[in-house]
Amino acid sequence: MLHLFAGEDTQGKRASYDRFMISLPEGTEIFHIEGKNFDRAQVESFYSGAGLFFKRCAVVLEDILERKEEAEFLFANLEKMSSSENIFIFLERKMSKPVLDEFKRSGAELNVFELEKKKENGAKFNGFVLANSLGERNKLSLWLNFCRAREAGMELDPLAGILFWKVKDMLLRRSFGKFSEKELKELAGKISALLPKARKEGRDPEAAFEEFLLEAF
Repeated sequence: MLHLFAGEDTQGKRASYDRFMISLPEGTEIFHIEGKNFDRAQVESFYSGAGLFFKRCAVVLEDILERKEEAEFLFANLEKMSSSENIFIFLERKMSKPVLDEFKRSGAELNVFELEKKKENGAKFNGFVLANSLGERNKLSLWLNFCRAREAGMELDPLAGILFWKVKDMLLRRSFGKFSEKELKELAGKISALLPKARKEGRDPEAAFEEFLLEAF
């Protein structure tokens, strides 16, 4: 299994990456590889089969493709990573279209986050108004503020991140408001999987987000 998180929008990219990592099955062993500790033999062992002490693992490769030799080795083995039972996650900066095409051909799930262009009218929206609507269990306010946020140019991943933060904050503070603890835990799971699942299934992420808001409670 192969996943790519890339782009110059660091906040959106990290928010999506964090939600994906939280959604991994419990007990998944996680290995983090950067340029300074890159080892070809180790990477080969990960896509060749399961480890001796774990059934499945997730391998995070961060900013590896900036290094020519490592990049050539990895590109040559993308398909093997994609077909592996283990999970390979690339966390990269801005990438060229040919590189993105390599990942696409290998069956990777692409999550690319570019910095949004400033709107000429300078429209701004406080995303935490959306979080307050969720905390108050006000579906109409939640929907209206989502529409305003989109009109102001806010991207889906940061908005999902704000909602996820709100639910986790309520759980941590045990301030459940108009929700039960069980409902908040279920909401957290739905929000964390919302956009990655939509993209994996080939659905329109915005339509999936809208459907979630209308059926959230």
